[in-house]
Amino acid sequence: MKVADGPALAGVDQAPEDVVRAISETLPDGLIAVDGEGILVFANLRAEQILQVRLGRSIGRPIREALPLWDSDGRPWWDVANPWAQLHTVKGHREKWLWTNDGVEVLATARYLRSAPRKPVERVVVAFRDAVARQRAERDHAALLSTLAHELRSPLTSVKGFSSTLLRRWDRFTDEQKRLIIETIEADADRVTRLVSDLLDVSRIEAGRMKVRRQEVFLDPLVAKHLRRLSSLGIPDDRIEVVVCRPIPDGWADPDRIDQIMINLIDNALTHGAGKITVRVEAGTVDMAGGAAGDPRPACVVSVADEGQGIPERVRSVIFTRFWHGPGQRNTGLGLYIVKALVEAHGGRVRAGNGPNGGAVFTFSIPVGDPTAGALGAVDPGSAHGRVQGHDHTLAGAADRPRV
Repeated sequence: MKVADGPALAGVDQAPEDVVRAISETLPDGLIAVDGEGILVFANLRAEQILQVRLGRSIGRPIREALPLWDSDGRPWWDVANPWAQLHTVKGHREKWLWTNDGVEVLATARYLRSAPRKPVERVVVAFRDAVARQRAERDHAALLSTLAHELRSPLTSVKGFSSTLLRRWDRFTDEQKRLIIETIEADADRVTRLVSDLLDVSRIEAGRMKVRRQEVFLDPLVAKHLRRLSSLGIPDDRIEVVVCRPIPDGWADPDRIDQIMINLIDNALTHGAGKITVRVEAGTVDMAGGAAGDPRPACVVSVADEGQGIPERVRSVIFTRFWHGPGQRNTGLGLYIVKALVEAHGGRVRAGNGPNGGAVFTFSIPVGDPTAGALGAVDPGSAHGRVQGHDHTLAGAADRPRV
C-alpha cells in the first residue's frame, strides 16, 4: 500500500492497519473500533486520554467489559444502542452524552459499517470528544441566564412598583416626590436598555459585525457628560475627579461607542472599586508606551482608576474575556469584554493593571487623525498632538465642569 510521506507516518510500515493507526494518532478525537461480535479490536491513544481508561490492555475483550458506558438515564449504553441488532437502515447515531464507570463525561458519535446493504454490522466505529469545553460553555451560559434574569428582574420590579404607586396615589405626592419617582423609573429603564444593548453588542462581536462610525470628537465634552450623568444618579461630586492633560488631540471615533466605553469603565469602578475615582485624559501613543511596545501612532489615552483592592495579576489575562467575573460577584461578565471589542474596533488598545498606590487602573487608547483621509498615524509624534504639553487641568466638582 502506497501512502504519502509525512511526519505522522515516519517509520511506519506500509501495512494498512499500521497506516490507519498512525493517522488516528494525529486526530484530536478518540477512536475505537468494535467488530461484528462485539469485540474491541482498535483504540487510539487519544481515546485512552479522553476516557481515562487503559484500552490497549483490553484489545480482544468484549466491549461491554472493556469499556462500560452509561447514558443519562443510567442505562448501559452498549445494550441500549445495540448496534449489531439495529435495522439495516440505521447507519449510526448522532453525538450523545455518555459516562464511564469512573464518571468521566464524554461526547460520543458512532458509525455502523456493513459490507453491503442489508448485511449485518461488521464494524462499529465510535469517536469520543472531550466534554470539558462544552461543559464549561454550558455552565457559563446557565450562569449568564441566571444573572440576566436577576439583572432584569430588579429594575423591572422597581419600574412596576414605582409606576403603580404613582398611578394609584398621584394626588398624594408633591411635585418633588413625583420628580424623584419618575427619575428613578428613568434610571431603571436606562439600566434595562444598557443590558439589552450589551447583549446585542455581544451577538455582533461574535458574528464579526461590530461597526464604528467615526467622526471628529472632543473628549472634554464627553467626560463632562458622564460627570453630569453620575451627579444625576446621586454620586457625590467629590467621588469623581477628572484630570485633563492639555493639549488633547482631536480624535476620530464613534461618539456613541466612546460613551459606551466610558459608561462601562466608570460603572465598573463604582461597582467593584472603592474610594475616589480618577479619570485621566491625555495625549499619547496607541501602545500607551511611547511607541516602545510596537505602535507609536499618536492617540488619545484615557484611564479610569480607583482606590480599591486592585486586580490580581493572575486574572489580568482573562479579565476582558466573555462572561468573566470575579469570585462571589453577580454580574453578566460582558462589560469589559465589550470595552475591549469597541476599543479594538477603533484600532486602539486596552489594558488593566494596578496603580502605584493600589487600586485598579483601566487604560485605553483611541488613534487620532481621520482614517478616511489617510491621516491616521500621519501626525508627527513630536508635534503638539503627539506629546503632552502644558499643565494638568483638573475638573473636580460640578462648578468646575466644562460646558457642552
